Amino acid sequence: MSEHNGPENRGLDGGPDETVEVFTDEVVARLEQDAKEIISRYPKPRSALLPLLHLVQAEEGHVSKAGMRFCADQLGITQAEVNAVATFYTMYRRRPGGDYQVGVCTNTLCAVMGGDEIFSALKEHLDLANGETTEDGKVTLEHVECNAACDFAPVVMVNWEFFDNQTPATAKRLVDDLRLGADVAPTRGPASLCTWKQASRVLAGFDDGRAGEGVQAAAPSLAGLELARRNGWTAPDPNDLPSPSQGEEGAK
Repeated sequence: MSEHNGPENRGLDGGPDETVEVFTDEVVARLEQDAKEIISRYPKPRSALLPLLHLVQAEEGHVSKAGMRFCADQLGITQAEVNAVATFYTMYRRRPGGDYQVGVCTNTLCAVMGGDEIFSALKEHLDLANGETTEDGKVTLEHVECNAACDFAPVVMVNWEFFDNQTPATAKRLVDDLRLGADVAPTRGPASLCTWKQASRVLAGFDDGRAGEGVQAAAPSLAGLELARRNGWTAPDPNDLPSPSQGEEGAK
């Protein structure tokens, strides 16, 4: 990091910020190339804010003040506007964390199926509270909301990859393997895990070529489709559906 003084620097309130954290010139030059590519995908520059936040998170592992300033400068918006978005979405870290973010779903179905028990077991096993990181910098533990994988509950996610049908024992073995540097494969998706920084770069829109690896949709997710095929069920033809005005007339 370096410090840069000047009236062009805007604080979180949108006003001048006399001394602020910024990326070094070398980092800025490198990130600007990626930022230009990201911004070119959108009709308006400010629409690129979410992937730009992932880009700076891929640089440091979290969204720092320097990262927010970089985004603001690239998009021509205030740092306050960037901060409002970065603090709204839980996918952006605001402080340094581990190489592997282990998220235990504790939403309704996963909790009932054992998610709460898994989370408690991992907190005790790792001696961590929610949002804390192991001393070796490998694992950050947190509880997360629904992962849209209720048919595989209880689910644990590591850097947004699925580990289905977990138990306290399998979850503890998972975090132990992550800390040991062992090869770990998600239940579905890629054949191995990437780091948190690498995952953030993918979310910024830079394909790592692994999207088609592994199982994409397993049997529980496809059960409804298979049942429909066996029974010859199909969706209604959109052309045969009544128009909104016809529906209103029928309701009178």
